[in-house]
Amino acid sequence: MQETGVKKGDLVKVTAGKEKGKTGKVLQIVKKKDRVVVEKVNFVKLHKRPDAKGKGGILEKEGSIHISNVMLVCNKCNKAVRYGFKMLDDNKKVRYCKKCNEILDA
Repeated sequence: MQETGVKKGDLVKVTAGKEKGKTGKVLQIVKKKDRVVVEKVNFVKLHKRPDAKGKGGILEKEGSIHISNVMLVCNKCNKAVRYGFKMLDDNKKVRYCKKCNEILDA
């Protein structure tokens, strides 16, 4: 497991795989498997048996993709960028864009 700089709610761009080029918000992070669930990316079909209410059928929901296949999108650059970590004067660790030095954490 690696420390990830991607957090829930971040805007990311998919850089590899069948969904390459799509952007979306991170909905969930699966740390044990180094995977992320991105909004409206990598839909999978789930076959659900009817329950007591009688609801069943084929459902679609977002599947996870590996965290190495996504890059953060900078608010200022509007592109997928590399990021780094730096300490502010008040000893707070923040992420920053390596292209424009914009702080990515709100």
